[in-house]
Amino acid sequence: MRKKILYVVVVLIVVVGVAGMWAYHNFFNPAVGERFNLVLRSDESYDEMTEKVKRYIDYDTAFDIYAWHIDLDEGIEPGTYTFEEGMTVIEVARTLKFGSDNSVNLVINNARTPEALAGKIAMQIDADSVSMLAALRSETLMEEFGFDSAEAMFSIFLPNTYEVYADVEPEALVRRLKSESDKFWSDEARVAALERSGLTPYEAMVLASIVHEETNAKDEMARVAGVYINRLECGMLLQADPTLKYAAGDPTIKRVLDKHKSIDSPYNTYMYLGLPPTPIAMPDMAAIEGVINYEEHNYLYFCARPEMDGRHNFARTLSEHNRNAAAYHRALDRMNIK
Repeated sequence: MRKKILYVVVVLIVVVGVAGMWAYHNFFNPAVGERFNLVLRSDESYDEMTEKVKRYIDYDTAFDIYAWHIDLDEGIEPGTYTFEEGMTVIEVARTLKFGSDNSVNLVINNARTPEALAGKIAMQIDADSVSMLAALRSETLMEEFGFDSAEAMFSIFLPNTYEVYADVEPEALVRRLKSESDKFWSDEARVAALERSGLTPYEAMVLASIVHEETNAKDEMARVAGVYINRLECGMLLQADPTLKYAAGDPTIKRVLDKHKSIDSPYNTYMYLGLPPTPIAMPDMAAIEGVINYEEHNYLYFCARPEMDGRHNFARTLSEHNRNAAAYHRALDRMNIK
């Protein structure tokens, strides 16, 4: 009998010891491998919020146990949360329990349409894409800013990182970004640079959107911008292929054909003089600066290089350009690009 009691005692000691070691290891060891930020939204359930957190931490079971212990399921405040490297599951759960700093670094870049921009913004703040798109298409805001379409209002969005509150109202956010745009374009150096080209800030954004779509080579953006400004100044058609892709509604077109050039659209710069009516994409900052500080030269033409390296050959005369274009089209033929 004594042996049985001793055996039970030993087993209990071992079980308690193992449980204690497990608890210490899981509750007090670092659960966060590297610093991360998360936006938790009001339209997400408790399970959805905690699942997002658990993707980035270790010791899920210990987290669930401690979350139950502190009644975390009674509610998590929506907002932006920062979790530092080395935090334990206890610290993670208590951070969720007692709230966030409610600010977020909103990154705005790389969007071709208001719909795409609304989706990107909604992923970062406490707003859904429907309400964000409604703000981007708000007739009240368009009238306030002097635009006649959401596509025209696209010109106010400068690619950058903005610190905002996670629960910012979509219309308030649009007004904030308009204010940032106004500050950018009121800079004395930029005002002086624009006088050189004769472009308004809106026209500069439209042209920058074309330059952005024409080349990924940042060091030739100012040269590409210079070609288009030369064409504007001498009354030539811009003949910008990206505007045809926009008119066709297909940015993936690899080879611009005569059928694309015959599309009757104000965005068809093979058909209509001057800039298209609105930006065709959100330009990156390199393209915007390329237009502001465009290169002065005598080039009127450019064509993608047959090496297909993302760069271009520039030409002053049509005959020189035709030779460049013929070499490029031969390369397309060799690659069977229709």
